[in-house]
Amino acid sequence: MTSVMLLENIHESANSRLAEAGVTVERRPGAVAGAELRGILASHDLIGIRSATHLHADDLQAAPNLLSIGCFCIGTSQVDLTAATAAGIPVFNAPFSNTRSVAELVVSEAVMLLRRIPEKNALAHAGQWAKGAAGSFEARGKTIAIVGYGNIGSQVGVLAEAMGMRVVYYDVQPRLSLGSAKAQGSLVDAVSHADVVTLHVPATARTRNMIDATVLSAFKPGAILINASRGTVVDIEALAAGLREGRLGGAAIDVFPTEPKSNRDAFVSPLQNLPNVLLTPHIGGSTEEAQENIGVEVAAKLANYLATGATIGAVNFPEVDPGPLHSAARLLNVHGNAPGALAALNTLLAKEGINITGQHLETRREIGYVVTDLDKAPSAALEQALRAHPGVIRLRVLRPDGEVSAG
Repeated sequence: MTSVMLLENIHESANSRLAEAGVTVERRPGAVAGAELRGILASHDLIGIRSATHLHADDLQAAPNLLSIGCFCIGTSQVDLTAATAAGIPVFNAPFSNTRSVAELVVSEAVMLLRRIPEKNALAHAGQWAKGAAGSFEARGKTIAIVGYGNIGSQVGVLAEAMGMRVVYYDVQPRLSLGSAKAQGSLVDAVSHADVVTLHVPATARTRNMIDATVLSAFKPGAILINASRGTVVDIEALAAGLREGRLGGAAIDVFPTEPKSNRDAFVSPLQNLPNVLLTPHIGGSTEEAQENIGVEVAAKLANYLATGATIGAVNFPEVDPGPLHSAARLLNVHGNAPGALAALNTLLAKEGINITGQHLETRREIGYVVTDLDKAPSAALEQALRAHPGVIRLRVLRPDGEVSAG
């Protein structure tokens, strides 16, 4: 029976969807690493993680029977996607389910920082009465610059514009603006006239420390920076210097270059104890609604892949959606993207007298993925011959009775 290990307190909404698909569900509350992680990978067909568990190439190489990885979050930088692809393992995530939660947090933080709530709150807790309007502003009429205008960034723009803010954005890809948002030609153009700058970009080599001392010097005096994307995007030391010197008006940081592995570990940052700074422990998508939706979304993708071979929504794989299985068997073949791979497969099927009733092929860079419906199930000898064929990375056979052979 197919089994899955769900780590890091993944919402229980995933349990029912996977159980419906005939998957045995096991759970652990925290992140796992090293030998313990490899033991889990070796003994389970699927694994579900969030952001604290990291799957490296050597971890995946030690898991020859792992069928798929579910990242129950937006980002997938915690997985070595190149290694997963080379092993024929599709990786699924939830790019949309926590969009609203993150967008609401960002806009609410912008309002709180414009009103200087963090420092006034700290003074009130310390017994000081700091009533006054100096340095406090309405959000209405202010400019917010959104760096990364994807699913979350565009929703931040919609909410901000509804509050009367002027919205500008910068993205390396051409994006259709929502509402009255205006695209900017460069990062510096976007940040130089903004009262609030919010970041919504992935963790890549290109975005690493993209907000450094040079870019921060282009910020409008007194501007506010919000980062709810990835911790490596901001040079934290440079940001702390800008706040201490008073060049920036405030910051809200939800993600950090180095984060504690669990709630039991200490958190240390150069931004601690600075006025008008909000520090939150990577909770942008941590609402009950978002986690429930993420659990359903990723579990559904994993279940669909198990039942039909569909890879729609996989971040590292050719996307194929063959639909429900109505034939005698379905062959799922991950192979190197080289000339003749499909012809070799079909020739072996023809030699056994198997007729192809449907076939779906997609390629993506170095791999190809072909889903082939057959009028009869392949023999054990044919399966062995297919797995042994040069270029075949992984093979799985589905049958209408739910029986699966994989390898």
